[in-house]
Amino acid sequence: MSTDYSVGSSPLGEDAAAEGPADRAREQAQSLADQARARTREQVDRGSRELGTRASSVAEDLRSVAEHLRSQGKGGPAGVVEQAAARVAGVGGYLQETDGDRILHDVEALGRRRPWTAIVGGLAAGVAASRLLKASSTDRYRSAGHGAYAPRPSTAPRPQTRMPRDGAFAPGPGPAASPEGAPVLSARAQ
Repeated sequence: MSTDYSVGSSPLGEDAAAEGPADRAREQAQSLADQARARTREQVDRGSRELGTRASSVAEDLRSVAEHLRSQGKGGPAGVVEQAAARVAGVGGYLQETDGDRILHDVEALGRRRPWTAIVGGLAAGVAASRLLKASSTDRYRSAGHGAYAPRPSTAPRPQTRMPRDGAFAPGPGPAASPEGAPVLSARAQ
């Protein structure tokens, strides 16, 4: 009767060996999550300050427009523009003075209180971001010296079209293409 005394053969030894890699993986995942949160906070801080500065500038411009309207005797529209300026200035001040953690907390709270508002806001932000990316990619393409943005012509051969006996059009080998590159359609006479 032989007894196996090798290391790791008992269930206790296997658990201890498996615990080490699992703990390390958990710690690495936690570390990566903490780094991602820190980067997100930093980006929100930086972006909110920039947006706050822009919003404050827009509010000043709106106040100038309101003064101009008042000087022309248009008090009603001037009052509306002043209200808009006050709201934009309030948002600008909030964005400039509030740190990233607080902004993220406020956005999460809004999402809990009014989920549809958060969904619509996220959709609007996504559309705005996609338009911004499209515009910037077009600008980069033009600045690279490629001229006006235009799709590249296809290098694939164009199929020619022939008319079978039953009168329906079908792709396939047929007569040569015209000089402009458009396929030539022809009817076969019997």
